[in-house]
Amino acid sequence: MGSGLILAIESSCDETAAAVVERGAHTLSSVVASQIATHARYGGVVPELASREHLRAIVPVVRAALAQAGVALADLDALAVTSGPGLAGALLVGITYAKALAFATGLPLIAVNHLEGHIHAVLLNEREVGREAGEPPVSEARPGASAALPMTDDEPALALVVSGGHTHLYLAEPRGGTWRYKLVGRTLDDAAGEAYDKVAKLLGLGYPGGPWIDALAQFGNPRAVPFAFAQIKTKLHLAGKTPRTKAARTAPIADLDPRFLFSFSGIKTAVLRYVELRGLRREAPIREGQSTFPKTAPDALKISPQGTLDLIASFQHAVVGDLMKKTFAAAESLGARRILVTGGVAANRELRTRFAAEAARRRVRVSFPTLALSTDNAAMIAAAAWPRFVAGDFARPDLSAEPSLALGRS
Repeated sequence: MGSGLILAIESSCDETAAAVVERGAHTLSSVVASQIATHARYGGVVPELASREHLRAIVPVVRAALAQAGVALADLDALAVTSGPGLAGALLVGITYAKALAFATGLPLIAVNHLEGHIHAVLLNEREVGREAGEPPVSEARPGASAALPMTDDEPALALVVSGGHTHLYLAEPRGGTWRYKLVGRTLDDAAGEAYDKVAKLLGLGYPGGPWIDALAQFGNPRAVPFAFAQIKTKLHLAGKTPRTKAARTAPIADLDPRFLFSFSGIKTAVLRYVELRGLRREAPIREGQSTFPKTAPDALKISPQGTLDLIASFQHAVVGDLMKKTFAAAESLGARRILVTGGVAANRELRTRFAAEAARRRVRVSFPTLALSTDNAAMIAAAAWPRFVAGDFARPDLSAEPSLALGRS
């Protein structure tokens, strides 16, 4: 089959990334150019600025990935790129560059769904751990193909993809050397990571909000503020039609079990009301550049009253609890004995600890990606591209960005 090397490019949001991965199981290089400093002053990603930064970074990042891996373009078997979902302009930078590179080199190009990439971040980590442990590979994916996937890839799994832009539950099943996905649940409004960012911004913390809240939550009382999530019910007036939410534009939800639907806009509003009633909001918002702006979590800890720390801890405890409740309920309903938790929020320490404890109690196996693979990266895109390469599933010449690309509709 050749070298088994795939160069992947990821540019769906605010990280420009490139990686070289061998047969979806061994990362030779992974380079990420973050834009956090660019967007932090705005408290969120500005699409136009993101596209501009991708244009600046794409060439040096790809060159760095090849150099780090010690390979040339001639050594590759294929190229891969994220085609969606994400910001249209940001996606187009990566896609246009990847298509030009494919045309110039004659290499096949593989389009990868960003959400599928996050799922394969966990699988890639498991493959690399198994490789280091010396586990034998499984049988070949097709006659003449090199062994690529370890035994764990033969087992279906329930995947929770939870990040700043996504909160989805998928049943992931390996079939004939490739993977099939069934959408099980998703958020009706805000993603969990989006709620983290907005609450952090409300409290005068930095961007992205997840790491700040995770760092400060350990100093508060998680039961000080009794946040609760209401049960999501089917809307009778819709008569089975899809609700008019921003989530409905990217994936169908009318036929999903209400038990596995998430909603984080309510707790975000509850935090706002609590801050207003308790007077926790600062009189004047702290701006970056002022001497009082907390540059690190320890700085924020020094100027945060105990009431604010209790609020942060209670918010995180409630969000993680809701994610746990619905994920394990879905796993039990589907008979899944394996859970994959992935995405930026999967780096959260409390989430990992509580999910691992609950999985042990239920005798269910739960896996997480490494911290580096939790956030957006290109190694996960290369890993997801490998089964498609083996199956000969290549992108059409008219490949373009699909900002609302869904996964697991059927």
